[in-house]
Amino acid sequence: MKKSPVIGITSSYVRQTLNSEGVYVHHDYHRAILKAGGIPIILPPAPLHVISSYLDLCDGFILSGGEDVDPVYYGQIAHEKLGSVFAERDEFELTLTALLLKRKKPILAICRGLQVINVALGGTLWQDLPSQVNSPIQHSQTSHRSLPTHPVTISSHSQLAKIIKNTTINVNSLHHQAIDILGKGLSAVGHSPDHIIEAVEMKGEAFVVGVQWHPESMVPGCTEMSRLFSSFVNAASAHSQDEQNA
Repeated sequence: MKKSPVIGITSSYVRQTLNSEGVYVHHDYHRAILKAGGIPIILPPAPLHVISSYLDLCDGFILSGGEDVDPVYYGQIAHEKLGSVFAERDEFELTLTALLLKRKKPILAICRGLQVINVALGGTLWQDLPSQVNSPIQHSQTSHRSLPTHPVTISSHSQLAKIIKNTTINVNSLHHQAIDILGKGLSAVGHSPDHIIEAVEMKGEAFVVGVQWHPESMVPGCTEMSRLFSSFVNAASAHSQDEQNA
């Protein structure tokens, strides 16, 4: 019997009260993975020696949304509009990403995750779009996260276009940072009308796709986003089989 692939989801940190604090991931992430046939596991930021165990445990990884990436990792000083940063998470996820790419583990990078993979590959970020980029698009929407607010054009030759079976898609938008200089090895395959990079992927056999929007929250009402998660989970399953047969 074919086993369901285990999908590790990186996590943020929330402190509600003095006695209520801990790792956090929006429930839409694990719901989307379950719907696609995977088994979700939340991965707390951990000491770097734990990463090898995470790699052995999980067949695919979601780099999830959350805090801003500290600009020290891409050689810039902090902008006055920089949001909160989480040093332990930055170090953990950047190290994890480098090892995932080396092991060719399937990666779906979402929002902050897209930015993490870009920084891990030597790219840079716009630290605050509203003050640094003249755009009519509100990239940090005030409506519910499941609702699309602007279009994205997808390159017709891209893996992403083949997955979602479309070259235009309306997406939600919950970010104030974005890719500026593209990281080495990444291809920009999706753009919003203001030319902000909204999707990236890497050439090769490994599944490495990053999107700036939040597809997990659109899955219930959007066939294209369901296809994205199904394709990712299937890639994780295939990679697991390949590792077992190696």
